[in-house]
Amino acid sequence: MQYHDYLALEKILNSQKPASLEAGQPAHDEMLFIITHQAYELWFKQILHELDSVLKIFTTEKVDEKDMGQIVLRLERIGEIQKLLLEQIRVIETMTPLDFLEFRKHLYPASGFQSFQFRLLEIKLGLRSEQRLTYNQASYDSQLLPEQANQVKEAEASPSLFDGVEKWLERTPFLSMEAFDFWRTYRSAVEQMFQTEKSKLQENQFLSQEEKQKATTQMEQAEQSFQVLFEPEAFTQARQKGQWRLSHRALQAALLIQLYRDQPILHLPFRLITALIDIDELMTTWRYRHALMAKRMLGARVGTGGSSGFRYLLEASEKHKVFNDFFQLTTFFIPRSSLPPLPPEAEMQLGFF
Repeated sequence: MQYHDYLALEKILNSQKPASLEAGQPAHDEMLFIITHQAYELWFKQILHELDSVLKIFTTEKVDEKDMGQIVLRLERIGEIQKLLLEQIRVIETMTPLDFLEFRKHLYPASGFQSFQFRLLEIKLGLRSEQRLTYNQASYDSQLLPEQANQVKEAEASPSLFDGVEKWLERTPFLSMEAFDFWRTYRSAVEQMFQTEKSKLQENQFLSQEEKQKATTQMEQAEQSFQVLFEPEAFTQARQKGQWRLSHRALQAALLIQLYRDQPILHLPFRLITALIDIDELMTTWRYRHALMAKRMLGARVGTGGSSGFRYLLEASEKHKVFNDFFQLTTFFIPRSSLPPLPPEAEMQLGFF
């Protein structure tokens, strides 16, 4: 095997065809523009490779505990690749807006919105079509080639990573053990926590009555948000309004994993949830940096694909989130010191006994 042949460098290194050069108006920075975007697509391919392997495991009826290490490793690898993608923005920003304008006119109507692999990546993570912002008053897949649009529809009809993780969380066996009922003890601990905080607030001699009243109101609002979790009907209504996406049982399991993450059997599930939070945060960060770059390069100009450019990208960075429930869940964490201690029997079960 020869290095050059193995990596197909003949094809890769000869696949840059600057449009400005073909138009007889060579623009120096177009080579950087092409190579950066080609590198993005190569990394998207690797992310999809990792994601597909994880999806294959999660779409089985039962996830083998022996596979958890590989799942976490591959999700963490996706996160590291995303960090590289963020760094690439710094490279392309060495190109000034004037340098970009030298060849931008040759790109119409091509656009990053036509990145088929990025759309697949969003879908396989769990972004739903109804979540998406409208692109030029048309469906996002209208920008894709017919064959690509068909593959996107097929991916939308298949279980996503979000779906697999939700079902996996719902199968968590430790929510109600013979010696320990997590939800009952957690609710009791929350109620005790609020009661203690209210008592301390009233005993505080350094606050005025008005300040105490304001703090009490804020505390009652926080308490009401907890009650939504404890009352199934209220949670169902909140979920129907889009305030939550995970099922009630999956949410309970995620809380258990986060709060009792020190228990040996919950180490890998905690790392998995953390990896998903990282992936979603890095996707949001990349979209936001992409929006800033568009603003820096184009100002208020319309994108080459006809979108509103900066405004569309900025709104997408906030709306196109997948694992937002895990971010919201931190609202319902309680201090370690307030966590109900586990009975010896539960400690044994959570310790691989």
